[in-house]
Amino acid sequence: MSSDSPSNTGTIPSRGKATIGPKPTWLKVKAPSGENYTRIKGMLGDLKLATVCQEARCPNMGECWSGGTATFMLMGEVCTRGCKFCHVKTGNPKGAIDPMEPEKVAYSISQMDLQYVVITSVDRDDLPDQGAGHFARTVRTIKKLDPDLIVEILTPDFRGETELVKTLSEAGADVFAHNVETVERLQKHVRDTRANYQQSMHVLDTVKKHDPTRVTKTSLMLGLGETDAEILQTLKDLRAIDCDVVTFGQYLQPTESHLKVESFVTPEKFQEWQEIAESMGFLYVASGPLVRSSYRAGEFFMKAMIEKRQKGILTQEGESTQWQQK
Repeated sequence: MSSDSPSNTGTIPSRGKATIGPKPTWLKVKAPSGENYTRIKGMLGDLKLATVCQEARCPNMGECWSGGTATFMLMGEVCTRGCKFCHVKTGNPKGAIDPMEPEKVAYSISQMDLQYVVITSVDRDDLPDQGAGHFARTVRTIKKLDPDLIVEILTPDFRGETELVKTLSEAGADVFAHNVETVERLQKHVRDTRANYQQSMHVLDTVKKHDPTRVTKTSLMLGLGETDAEILQTLKDLRAIDCDVVTFGQYLQPTESHLKVESFVTPEKFQEWQEIAESMGFLYVASGPLVRSSYRAGEFFMKAMIEKRQKGILTQEGESTQWQQK
């Protein structure tokens, strides 16, 4: 690994009114466009359905929608956690939830002609089961209406409660994602105090142990002051629990009150991390400045891999061997 990377600073992220200078040219993107993008945007408006893509103003929205992928958020727009990097509203929903949301979301998705959908949610520490049952019912309903649709879930940590994690694992999603977000040292500076590194690792480990055939996935933000050694250790920890997929993206400060960007990581460095992760045996790696946890959801690779697994063409052992030899 090169020693002059911005991710070697080893600093602690801080809050502030500005990032360090203007954004690099590689963070500029074209305005979303295309026939599929226009069609999905129109249908979302007609169905009164919002996506995380729109709420977060994701720079990849046009690219993902054109590829038939979109991300939907359940259980409202108020999160009970207050992570310092996240733009989602923080508060106490006081148990409020739409009991018909699983059916509404599933029906809406069935009308959109998507190939790959990502379902996520805010944290709901105010609910007795933290929303696990509601989340699981949504997934089952989506699959019932469209069995061929590939569903990825991006879940909260459910405070590490094993039975709640298993509830989601058994819901029938093809991919179970939960984001570690950053390296172990920076967890308490970046995430809500109720979240932590070991708890997130436990979630991913629980899913894989409960169902070894389930594809597990996580994401890391770079540019928060992490070091190369810390990133590498995180990758080793993920492989130790047999996590299948990892993505790397650049942290960008959403507002003046959020954490500042400590460094802008170059595209070349992101490519280096992709090669390192692939050499460690991850089945799929997406790495780039504009990559987000649901970036295109790896639809080309993931779709092919899952369809082969569903048809019994490849065993899990066979897949690992194939991709290690690649």
